[in-house]
Amino acid sequence: MAKVTEEQVVQALKSVVDPDRGADIVSLNMLSGLVVRDGNVAFSIEVDPKRGAQAEPVRHAAEKAVERLPGVTSVTAVLTAHNAAPAQPQKVDHGYAQGHGHFHGQQEQKPLVPGVKAIVAVASGKGGVGKSTTSANLALALAANGQKVGLLDADIYGPSMPRMLGIQGRPVSHDGHTLEPMENYGIKVMSMGFLVPEDTPMIWRGPMVMSALQQMLGDVNWGELDVLVVDMPPGTGDAQLTMAQQVPLAGAVIVSTPQDIALLDARKGLNMFRKVDVPVFGIIENMSYFCCPNCGHRTEVFSHGGARKEAEKLGTDFLGEIPLDIQIRETSDEGQPIVVSKPDSEHAKVYRAIAKVVWDKVSANLPKAGPRIVVQ
Repeated sequence: MAKVTEEQVVQALKSVVDPDRGADIVSLNMLSGLVVRDGNVAFSIEVDPKRGAQAEPVRHAAEKAVERLPGVTSVTAVLTAHNAAPAQPQKVDHGYAQGHGHFHGQQEQKPLVPGVKAIVAVASGKGGVGKSTTSANLALALAANGQKVGLLDADIYGPSMPRMLGIQGRPVSHDGHTLEPMENYGIKVMSMGFLVPEDTPMIWRGPMVMSALQQMLGDVNWGELDVLVVDMPPGTGDAQLTMAQQVPLAGAVIVSTPQDIALLDARKGLNMFRKVDVPVFGIIENMSYFCCPNCGHRTEVFSHGGARKEAEKLGTDFLGEIPLDIQIRETSDEGQPIVVSKPDSEHAKVYRAIAKVVWDKVSANLPKAGPRIVVQ
């Protein structure tokens, strides 16, 4: 089969005319974020936010134009729009447009992820604190405790879940509209890492990132889940704030290391969620201490206890401490996180204990079933 190239895709898209502006979408600089991998093509079309879902015919025509190219096996196009950020954080409706579902806005009041009882964000104010490792093991611990779990890798720029969970391949779509999540160890997983090569940089602006995230939420067949764990991007930028505003989060878990600089950033992350009225379930202290596997000597490499003190200061719960341990690192790198590869280890027990606390907090706020009326 012929191999499609980016140049061929661009040439095909030059035939797609935006009727409102009277020129093709390439010459109008509406095309962005083009990715071509093994016959799978993905790109964004930037439109005026006032047009919203009315620009859907342009997106549809662009997909059709690319689908006709030899060697193309699938096409995913999303509409993105530049919106001015509000001066103050505001509550927004959680929804997305009807129809094909590729323009995601605030026009509809409908659940973003039907069938999912609760969405929990795992976040950090900065990178390098082990947030993704924590997210993976927390999701697996929730599953080990009996919940139906999904895991969304929302770190578009540095997706790590495919490797961390030992999953290879690309999601399929049975109807051409909805992607089926990947699965391993009893949980459903979606990540940009399944859609682009591991060494491909994502040079995307904020609106494109948000469209991709909303599509991975709303256009994926998550099925019936008790909880969807979202591994958030590090930091407190536009993508994180918009995600916190537009996704109906049940709560957030903050991951930090014990040293002062990490705790300063963790505090910013926690305050971001509070400003948009997302409950913070608590703080996890990762890399809390190091215990030598040979002599058993304990060393507090990054200090110790800072997250517990910070939690007390900020009026939130301290969820637990995870050590800096080579087994946690090795099992994650090997695609066999410690909760599933060494379920009886002390580290796995800690993750499961944290998962129990998180689920207790989630389930306390879930709608209770009403009384059953029986007519005889």
